[in-house]
Amino acid sequence: MKVLLIGGGGREDAIGRKIVEGGATLYCVAKNLNPSLSKISNEYKVMSELDYDKILKYATEKKVDLLFVGPDPVLETPLVDMAEKSGIRVSSPSREASKIETSKEYMRGFVERNGIKGNIFSRVFTDGVEASKFITSSQMEFAVKPIGLTGGKGVKVMGSQISTREEASRYAAEIVSRDGRVLLEEKISGEEFSLQVFSDGSTISPMPLAQDYKRALEGDKGVNTGGMGSITDSDHKLPFITAGCRDSALGIMKSIVNHMKLERNPFKGIMYGQFMQVNGEPKIIEINARFADPEGINVLFLLEDNLPDTLFRIAESSLSNSSRFMHLATTLKYIVPSGYGENAQPGQLDIDLSGLPENLQIYYASVSGTKEKVKMTSSRALAMISRSDSIESASKAVEDNLWRIKGNFYVRHDIGSPEFMREKLRRSSH
Repeated sequence: MKVLLIGGGGREDAIGRKIVEGGATLYCVAKNLNPSLSKISNEYKVMSELDYDKILKYATEKKVDLLFVGPDPVLETPLVDMAEKSGIRVSSPSREASKIETSKEYMRGFVERNGIKGNIFSRVFTDGVEASKFITSSQMEFAVKPIGLTGGKGVKVMGSQISTREEASRYAAEIVSRDGRVLLEEKISGEEFSLQVFSDGSTISPMPLAQDYKRALEGDKGVNTGGMGSITDSDHKLPFITAGCRDSALGIMKSIVNHMKLERNPFKGIMYGQFMQVNGEPKIIEINARFADPEGINVLFLLEDNLPDTLFRIAESSLSNSSRFMHLATTLKYIVPSGYGENAQPGQLDIDLSGLPENLQIYYASVSGTKEKVKMTSSRALAMISRSDSIESASKAVEDNLWRIKGNFYVRHDIGSPEFMREKLRRSSH
């Protein structure tokens, strides 16, 4: 089977390796030459990931059997719809179904009109003055969000990235002047977690719960980033998320997929829900239409099923309702340029791959060069991940192998550490 993968980041490196491991022939289109993906691809094309006409022409020329999209911006293009019309199987959602991620306004409206649990107060403004008045006159605190895709970096929350109501008002007005509309959501507090599922439009198959860490600095401080690291546990749950909360979140995902089918907008692909546990119940932060990054890497590193077969079954609407994953914990830490998130100072990294342990892997993200020597950009460079009996021991395994990376870089050492996990458990018990 020939599979065409779109995207060249760390997440796509993990997807590509599982595609090849599953016995399929990999073709890849990406805006960058990924040192790892380019080695395992039968053919690798560097071109704009948004040039859907060129990509479709390439897919047709190569007679690919299946197309899979990694990055979210591609889902806003007509690529998936055009590929399906051309007779190519696709295991990513249509442009219309992808609106569950690409338009936060659509997602909130969909959840509300279908009476799906987990929704929170939200309101869209098309007038910056009105948005500012609402913020300054309200007793509520808000998350101020652009409507569309932000790469995890456009959302600002009062009390975190925003200090005052005046600052929140200015930011809301700035978004309206730029985008024409802004979304205000009530600020909620609790433990966030990610639940990813495979979906064929009717059946869903869940993956292990994960938690990612967006803040740039240790102790969850600093600016929001695309994600500095992530964890999963050996029981496929998380120690600070109740079993009831996890089950309710899965129920919400099932309900979303069911109602999308009822609205004749079936969702086929990877859906990932970002939730917050509030008083033991899941509240919806976001619903996304692809593997998370980095949490997608965690679950793929544990996946025992054949990924090409699973993707084929998604495209053919014949998915099983359960998937097999190793019963091990994982900890992933992203290696990034110094100053990442604010004033990145990208340089070069040397990577020692000799004697790499079986349960440890390095995935290549926004870098160029070879697998042993890469040049960084201002984005995330390498994802180092380990699987072990516990989150803490997986974290230690990553720390014990950081010597393999030489150069000027930054990594959050605290993710998955015993102290970090103890503090999380302490907070969740109050």
